Amino acid sequence: MKKSNFVQLPTDFEKDLSDLPFSEYPRPQLRRDSYLCLNGKWSFKIESNGNTSYDGEILVPFVPESRLSGVMREIGKDDVMIYERTFVLDDSFSSGRALLHFGACDQYARVFVNGKEIGTNVGGYLSFTFDITDVSTLGENTLRVEARDPLCLDLPYGKQREKRGGMWYTKTSGIWQTVWIERVPENYIRAIKLHTDTRGVLIEVDGGEREKALTLGAQTYTFEGESFRIDIDSPHLWTPDDPYLYSFDLTSGEDRISSYFGLRTVSIEERGNRAYICLNGEPIFCHGLLDQGYFSDGIFLPASPRGFEEDILKMKACGFNMLRKHIKLEPDLFYYFCDKHGMLVFQDMINSGHYSFFVDTALPTVFLKKGVSHRASKARREAFESTCQGIIESLHDHPSVIYYTIFNEGWGQFDAQYFYKKLKALDPSRVYDTTSGWFKVKESDVESDHVYFKPIKLKAVKGKPTVLSEFGGYVYKVKDHSFNPDNTYGYKLFDGVASFEAATVALYENQVMPAIEDGLCATVLTQVSDVEDETNGLLTYDRKILKVSQSQMKALADKLYEKFDERVKK
Repeated sequence: MKKSNFVQLPTDFEKDLSDLPFSEYPRPQLRRDSYLCLNGKWSFKIESNGNTSYDGEILVPFVPESRLSGVMREIGKDDVMIYERTFVLDDSFSSGRALLHFGACDQYARVFVNGKEIGTNVGGYLSFTFDITDVSTLGENTLRVEARDPLCLDLPYGKQREKRGGMWYTKTSGIWQTVWIERVPENYIRAIKLHTDTRGVLIEVDGGEREKALTLGAQTYTFEGESFRIDIDSPHLWTPDDPYLYSFDLTSGEDRISSYFGLRTVSIEERGNRAYICLNGEPIFCHGLLDQGYFSDGIFLPASPRGFEEDILKMKACGFNMLRKHIKLEPDLFYYFCDKHGMLVFQDMINSGHYSFFVDTALPTVFLKKGVSHRASKARREAFESTCQGIIESLHDHPSVIYYTIFNEGWGQFDAQYFYKKLKALDPSRVYDTTSGWFKVKESDVESDHVYFKPIKLKAVKGKPTVLSEFGGYVYKVKDHSFNPDNTYGYKLFDGVASFEAATVALYENQVMPAIEDGLCATVLTQVSDVEDETNGLLTYDRKILKVSQSQMKALADKLYEKFDERVKK
């Protein structure tokens, strides 16, 4: 890949790298003892029109564009990525079924086991699974994946672009999450769904034998059928300050899984003349940051899961209680860490379609913020809807996830009111921001605005919480810790850490705090870290430098929470 002017930025997470990266169990809420991780070195070729441009190895699950993959090459529209490796099934697979799982592969995948095609997948962000029992054998087997990434705009693609730069990032292709195999009995638990409140949990079980047993602490419950309700004496509620998780085991015939849940509710309620987002029935100020989920070592992944966890812990230490996961779905481990450490998540859906700078950014930044909607082809509509549904289904059981953003800043926006009704019906337990930023529609749970170039002046709407869903974007470029020495992207440039921090604190004290008095209940500062040309993060792209004082940011957060509590009590 041509990166002559770009700086290679190693991270401390690379110290965790081994021959089996991301070997942690990838699905913490549906865990079995049988687990065969297929990450590591695979044979890898790039072919186009019968010609081979690369023939070597790749370190899965890192994308070939990344340094950690060992490939560092751009993938063209006509390129076919060919991944191959062997795997061994031992005697534990002599009965039951063998399931082959892919965390994600961008954008098209054909999968072969022992030379037989077992299935295909379209879309770059959702997991997929194949039953390989009938095509695999005990002992050595071969696995081949043929992947293509033409960056089809009908499919959700997020911030990727072939010509990266500014707010657009390096295109990422192929396998980018864990590949793994597990053994299950013939009649196994395919999925569970957890419905929690402040008193207990309703557990829905898909698959398995009719008779089931659930062990929670010292208590074992037996039940028949597909659902079971547990009311808990003296329930311990999940909050950002006290993220308590209940662990349990579920047994169904020969199948046994481990999982967890957090007891909490999310609602919108009015106090006086203002509407608020409420956690467990109490208004909560969501003090958050935009989180792009890009890393200087693996691009779409950090070198190890510790990269996810460290971002969460560092932002928690600065007083933040929320991350807006921006136009990207992460591996399940990220959301587990948010559950574990008490970090609320505002989750974006993933944009598709053509982006117009003039229509989607320039006009609304100046004056036009209503009445614009794009058209979508049948293929784009179906892909966007199925991806949204998949995101909601995959994140349903995570207590940290409380809010979904459907469209961001008009980019690819179409039939917004339809999608609000559709997704809200699919999971009514979360808050939905239909059009974050502008091009607003009636059907939305919140009044959501982005403010970068003007003073923060927000208009309250009766019955809807006021959310400042993006603001800030201040830039401080740290020497030797920036990806692109030639270009800088952001909204206000500072030449030192002191002036950058002072301006950030002043923005909160002079503009955000007065807005709380007018009903503001959630803020999203841009952003957690620098990303390539963007140097408007609190952390550098390599996560080695925090550009602000942790103690000063924590003190500022305490003032915000106190101001919010005073406003609610009025």
